Amino acid sequence: MDEEYDVIVLGTGLKECILSGLLSVDGLKVLHMDRNDYYGGESTSLNLVKLWKRFRGSDKPPAHLGSSRDYNVDMIPKFIMANGALVRVLVHTDVTKYLYFKAVDGSYVYNKGKVHKVPATDMEALKSPLMGIFEKRRARKFVIYVQDYDEKNPKTHEGLDLTRMTTRELIAKYGLDDNTVDFIGHAWALHRDDRYLDEPALDTVKRMKLYAESLARFGGGSPYIYPLYGLGELPQAFARLSAVYGGTYMLNKPECKVEFDEEGKVIGVTSEGETAKCTKVVCDPSYLHNKVRKVGKVARAIAIMSHPIPNTNDSHSVQVILPQKQLGRISDMYLFCCSYSHNVAPKGKFIAFVSTEAETDQPEIELKPGIDLLGPVDEIFFETYDRYEPVNEPSLDNCFVSTSYDATTHFESTIVDVLNMYTMITGKVLDLNVDLKAASAAEE
Repeated sequence: MDEEYDVIVLGTGLKECILSGLLSVDGLKVLHMDRNDYYGGESTSLNLVKLWKRFRGSDKPPAHLGSSRDYNVDMIPKFIMANGALVRVLVHTDVTKYLYFKAVDGSYVYNKGKVHKVPATDMEALKSPLMGIFEKRRARKFVIYVQDYDEKNPKTHEGLDLTRMTTRELIAKYGLDDNTVDFIGHAWALHRDDRYLDEPALDTVKRMKLYAESLARFGGGSPYIYPLYGLGELPQAFARLSAVYGGTYMLNKPECKVEFDEEGKVIGVTSEGETAKCTKVVCDPSYLHNKVRKVGKVARAIAIMSHPIPNTNDSHSVQVILPQKQLGRISDMYLFCCSYSHNVAPKGKFIAFVSTEAETDQPEIELKPGIDLLGPVDEIFFETYDRYEPVNEPSLDNCFVSTSYDATTHFESTIVDVLNMYTMITGKVLDLNVDLKAASAAEE
């Protein structure tokens, strides 16, 4: 271990593994260590025995739940936008050859006490029970504007400058009511709160286009894809990739103490009495407590069920977003469900997650609106975890710390953090103009 590296990465969470892969592909010499004896860190994937141990304190789950090894329960479950930045990163690094994806069946939104499919085309808008007849026509006009909008072609802008006009102003132009704005903003553009209304409309239009293009890509019921056997496959795929490019992975390395010189710059990492030298460290918040601050808390429930979520057209994999206004909350709530069709549970079993940014200290009560949508559950576990973000100045200490995972059940905010970190570490922007066809052979 007493060698010199360009970068040492600590923790094998999704963000750290993606960065390790990108940096290895760039030709940097990378050492990747984790204090745990398993991949994934916070975003690991557990079989039934490990799940039971973590939440029930025993390693004897009931026999009726089936074989332990048929379960791959992701601790940070997030669906992947089919045309989104993560897929582009996967293609860019060629890590797709180690993974098999399958389309996700459904994308739904909670509105006025009911669950509805998110309408994402002008035709779906006309059919959607979310709106009355006149509102449907107004919404269809807005959707067509978004579909036809091309940033590079001013003819499609209809005289509007979306870099200056706020989302609120754009929506007012089409006369859409608050109810419509709610599902467009939260379930389609995937905003996490309502700040976007007073920000330039271009971002929201781009998000809507990404959703619609992702939906069209596989002609399925949602814009999302998910790896067979769950996200636990991703860190391992990136570990393989890193090895191909000469990177070194070491699990089960206790302590992993980051060492600094007298100016406070990173000089290496010590574990078990050996120090590996480096000029940069990339890690999750748990490795550098004194360089992060707590910014929030996620409350979540994990349920094992024997049926799909009701009112989702028997979807074996589905996301349901519950916008904050519908619940009288500050933050949205998310439902994630996956099943044996993605090989994350034995036949006939479904894994559901309900998550939100915690606003109280009582997850059981706080998550009730989401849990009520699940129907009968075989088992349910509750937990909260703190969210941290870095407060250091990487240009001074060369420490690049990722932000904790948020409550969302899709990857969009996670990948933004990864790409920002990549730019801070390397000084360049990752080129994501790739041929997405490379990711489609395995997808069905």
